[in-house]
Amino acid sequence: MSTMRRIAARTTLEQAGHPVRFFPSASRQRLAAALTAGALALGVVGSGAVSGTAAVVTGQAASAAPAGLVSAADSDELKKKKKDVGKKIDGAEDDLEEASSGLRRAVNQLDRARAALNEARAELTVVRDKLRDARSRDALMQDRLDAAEARLNRARTDLASGVRDLARQQDQVKDSMIDSYLDGPAELDAIMGLLTDGSAEDVARQQAAAEAMVGHQTRMYDELDAAAVLLGVREEQVSAAREEVAAQREAAADHLSTVTSLEAQAEAARDRVASTVSARISAKQRAATVKQRDLRTLRRLKARERRLQGRIERAAQRSGTNVRARASGYLTRPVPGAVTSPFGYRIHPIYGYWGLHDGTDFGVYCGEPMRAAGSGTVIAKYYSSVYGNRLYLSLGKVNGRSLTVVYNHAQGYRYDVGDYVQRGNVVGRAGTTGWSTGCHLHFTVLVDGTAVDPMNWLS
Repeated sequence: MSTMRRIAARTTLEQAGHPVRFFPSASRQRLAAALTAGALALGVVGSGAVSGTAAVVTGQAASAAPAGLVSAADSDELKKKKKDVGKKIDGAEDDLEEASSGLRRAVNQLDRARAALNEARAELTVVRDKLRDARSRDALMQDRLDAAEARLNRARTDLASGVRDLARQQDQVKDSMIDSYLDGPAELDAIMGLLTDGSAEDVARQQAAAEAMVGHQTRMYDELDAAAVLLGVREEQVSAAREEVAAQREAAADHLSTVTSLEAQAEAARDRVASTVSARISAKQRAATVKQRDLRTLRRLKARERRLQGRIERAAQRSGTNVRARASGYLTRPVPGAVTSPFGYRIHPIYGYWGLHDGTDFGVYCGEPMRAAGSGTVIAKYYSSVYGNRLYLSLGKVNGRSLTVVYNHAQGYRYDVGDYVQRGNVVGRAGTTGWSTGCHLHFTVLVDGTAVDPMNWLS
């Protein structure tokens, strides 16, 4: 996208009510909090310090340039204005840094609350499943216990009936034995029938009756033995049923302890869920509060930058240097590393507005020499909590527009404000200061204080 198209897109978005902000590279910022702080701080230095100090660049560059095209009085005035602007930007930057730290903490707390809530809900689900299974097993065990007790009751009833039957049969056998004793043996009755006047038929009848009596008594004895055996079996059934009931009751008691423990765990898990829900709500409220505070700070900073812009532009008009050249290839690559994150617009991950990554990130090793992309004057050098050690190098005017390059995240720089630097000179060493997770150079090109794609200018 060309510079004019980006400006047109930004104007269209602002007219439609969508704020456009600048925020730093997201390629190395793995934490949403880091992205938030980087976005906000870049709103200060990527727009405020860029549009403020960059405009001072054009005036200051003329005063420090070798040609000496600006008077000493103008140079002193520009230095004073730059210092005043720097103080205001630094103060605003400090305020925003504090707000961004608060938002980072709030977002981290919210993330922790979300994680804790998910964990508590998962734990509650597991406990509830265990409790449901335990209660189902408890119902099954109760059914088994009821069945065992029913079997025990039937066995006891059968045992009592068997005892009564055995007693009755014993009484019958006893009576039969008494009658037999009183009547005498059946064989004796038969002999007495023959000795008396009884006929043979009478003797036969008496003999048959005697044999029937003996058979009856034999059956009674067999039934008595069977009843005794059955009574023993029923006694064993009662004993087994009694042992089964005892075992079922013991298992039920143990399982009741398990169910009670699971119910307590479920109650504790529900309490933890409620607590984490409350913590999450509080964290969201804190994050929303800090976010609104940050946005108010950002709006105040933008208003301050607009008030300063007129003064800075008037100072830039007093710069007499102007180079006519093609933009492409005008700047020398500051480092040899590959591009790891390009210049371009993207949606801010937390605030949701359409924002700009206002530079190109080059991957380099720690301590890599960073060289001047062109000849110019250092007009600002300071530490930013987001960009770490920063240096602004004014290259004067090119095709009637002020050109400034900005180095970020360095270990340190060799030059101070007011120093003139020749193209290709080592200005400092690459580092990972500020919001950075690895050594790299975030390189910004400003044209009339507005960030443009550095790759359109680099050779």
